Amino acid sequence: MKVISTQELQTLLELGKQVNIIDVREASEVAGGKIPGAVNMPLGLLEFKMNELDKSEEYYVNCQAGGRSGSACKFLDYQGYKVINVEGGMNAWAGDIERIDD
Repeated sequence: MKVISTQELQTLLELGKQVNIIDVREASEVAGGKIPGAVNMPLGLLEFKMNELDKSEEYYVNCQAGGRSGSACKFLDYQGYKVINVEGGMNAWAGDIERIDD
């Protein structure tokens, strides 16, 4: 499984790179804040929502600590998607946070 550190992902964002970020935390967790631009697809709904993803795109998968995103990456990779696990998740994220009520 491909992985990226939160620092590396933050650098990509700061450089203005176009990145697709999927946050697999529950909606109640995401309400507290997420990486700017991330799309919420809770792990439990991923099987039903994966058809919204484009297999030609690459996705960075994030959660709270890295466990659920790792599971999501294994599942999506098996389904033919290009995914990269964000190591440490929001616990390791030191960049800007987008609040849902912003």
